[in-house]
Amino acid sequence: MPRRSPFKHHRFPRDIILCAVRWYLRYPLSYQDVVDLMAERGITVDRSTVFRWVNKFGPEITKRTEKHLRRASLDWHVDETYIRVGGKWRYLWRAVDANGQMVDFRLTARRDAKAAKAFLNKAIERVRFHRPVTIVTDKAHSYRRVIHEINQHYDPHFDSIRHIDKKWRNNLIESDHAAMKRLLGYRQSFRSLRSAKATLSGIETIRTIKRGHIYQKQSGVQGEIKFINQLFAAA
Repeated sequence: MPRRSPFKHHRFPRDIILCAVRWYLRYPLSYQDVVDLMAERGITVDRSTVFRWVNKFGPEITKRTEKHLRRASLDWHVDETYIRVGGKWRYLWRAVDANGQMVDFRLTARRDAKAAKAFLNKAIERVRFHRPVTIVTDKAHSYRRVIHEINQHYDPHFDSIRHIDKKWRNNLIESDHAAMKRLLGYRQSFRSLRSAKATLSGIETIRTIKRGHIYQKQSGVQGEIKFINQLFAAA
């Protein structure tokens, strides 16, 4: 059975929608910036429409890119930062591999052992049989207990995941936090958890595509555009 087109019932054609969504997710632009750039090309669209497109097609791009991802390395760097959602600070847990490839992210209300365990279990489940060999974290005590519990779950007699808690070893993900926040610009406050997850999902995926952590992508911006268009070629 063919997949239903996600563009059905949309007034604008596929290329315009994907262009607007890609601009918003790739560059530090506001919804109004995207509207103005569209207006320069003779296309009239309002901010609420761009907002709905980003919330719908950001996760859709992520879902369709999944099967094209390169396999993450077995050495992970895990850390958390924070963003505002609905006027409150929320913790953004992120994991990247030794090559800077995004493994997974998760938004939570708290920064504790329960949240750390939920995030790491989610990330490990995503990679399935390619569990990490090492996880580098800062010196937060919750990580050591959580990683020990995960090891006990998979193999009670062997610590299959080695925990490294040297803060200087985690500069990779701290630099990645900074790069991601520069991309967010002044958009670091989201209206709702749903819109935050949808937008962050799209941003992380576009960054993954840009960095070439996928198969069969040509280099440069034109390669990114072609790849995203191919994801929706059958739509």
